[in-house]
Amino acid sequence: MDWLSLKSTYPDPKGQPARCGRLLALRRVLNCSQYDRIPNDFATERSGAGEYIPLSRRRPSVRTNMCRTVVEDSVSLLFGDTHWPSFVANSPETVEVLTAFSHCAGLEQLFNQAAIEGSVGSVAILAEVAENIPRLTLLDTAFLTPHWGSDNGELTSVCERYTVKGRDLAAQGFAIPEDRMAVDHWWQRTWTADDCEILTPWPVSADAPGERDKSRSVRHGLGFVPIVWIRNLGGSLGDPDGDCTFERAIDTVIEADYLLSQAGRGLKYGSDPTLVLKTGAMPGGPAREGGASSALTLPPEGDAKLLEINGNAAEAVLGHYRELRAIVLEQLHGNRAHADKISAAQSGRAMEMMCLPLIWLADRLRQSYGAGLCDLLRMICQFTHAVNDGLKIDGTAVTNLDPSGIGLHWPPWFAPTEPELLQLAQGLVTAVDGGLISNETACTIYSARIGIADAASEWTKIRDEVSKGTRLAKSAETTRKDSNAGKTLSHQVTA
Repeated sequence: MDWLSLKSTYPDPKGQPARCGRLLALRRVLNCSQYDRIPNDFATERSGAGEYIPLSRRRPSVRTNMCRTVVEDSVSLLFGDTHWPSFVANSPETVEVLTAFSHCAGLEQLFNQAAIEGSVGSVAILAEVAENIPRLTLLDTAFLTPHWGSDNGELTSVCERYTVKGRDLAAQGFAIPEDRMAVDHWWQRTWTADDCEILTPWPVSADAPGERDKSRSVRHGLGFVPIVWIRNLGGSLGDPDGDCTFERAIDTVIEADYLLSQAGRGLKYGSDPTLVLKTGAMPGGPAREGGASSALTLPPEGDAKLLEINGNAAEAVLGHYRELRAIVLEQLHGNRAHADKISAAQSGRAMEMMCLPLIWLADRLRQSYGAGLCDLLRMICQFTHAVNDGLKIDGTAVTNLDPSGIGLHWPPWFAPTEPELLQLAQGLVTAVDGGLISNETACTIYSARIGIADAASEWTKIRDEVSKGTRLAKSAETTRKDSNAGKTLSHQVTA
């Protein structure tokens, strides 16, 4: 069974665009529930009527979940504990306020989840303000229909539409008649640059949509749609979705799941083989299952045998699975290194070489989600201009933030080890002494390697220390003796 056959077993969302069904199907793979609608478990080979059940109608007993594994590994390398970027902007106040907002709003956790959910193709972040405090919410893009302006490419409207049972709407305070509690209703709200319109829910069978719910609709007047739309792995302008991170490998993952399930079934069968009795002239009976647990007495012309599977078949299956696993990780740019084969701690550069395909994937994700993070930060600056009395961030009212020059400074993929830092420092000192680079350039290179975002301020601190006499200047000169030749050498002690 391939992905097309498995996807055909999912219900088709009525009244939704085609991309909705595709995204919901991909989300099943991401959540490792793609086989849940298959009615039979893998051990059930016969139906109640004795008919053989094909493998395609049985749920595999082994689920490798490699798609989810590669997604989580790439997101960990993208927004993990030591990979969260620092913010830069033209205004120091903007950097300080946005950094405080990141901590208060939990941006790191939010974008981790956004990158996981957006791996199916896209993700949207809704920004709202309640009592001058910004609130962020992830939206399911399968039920969203965005529109962009043709002239500037900015988001002009987003419509959210899905079905809800009448009893669920009644629990939220909507007036639903008693005879329609089990009926599906449409729920719809639309964001524009000046309005958030919510319609009164109406039955799916009705011809006309509901009217504007005046008590729940809000005319915000921001001048922009308060939603950040992020396309996974790029995507063309005007297309709501980018490429799915794992869609290319779903067929191979299905093959691996069924292969391992069949191999496990075979190993269990080999541990408890079927016993076949050839009774000859004795009255025949049904075949017995189970091992040779007791001695058998047969007539001279009788025979008994076990239907067994040897170990060569199991080894061949495992070898085939290893090839399938390598194909999947190659298709998804996952990490193919085995942790049990690493005998000692590796340097940062060695780790980069070992995880190079995964770094390539995370680097592409940086472009998509890094741009989305910058868009969100600019939107927060816009909120400080549009909302009366500004935003309250970390208990402080903030107004009129300058959004110019907003960018991200990404840390290195893997932290350098002490020998690597020492080697880099010695190389930079040699290059400065040889007149190849300036001290300021050396400071910039070393600061970037150890994770200092603002190398210019670091260089300013070094110059201040030199001017105050707390650091030796470059003009100080020392001499030493070469241990082999005994000649006198001199070198400059640099700042």
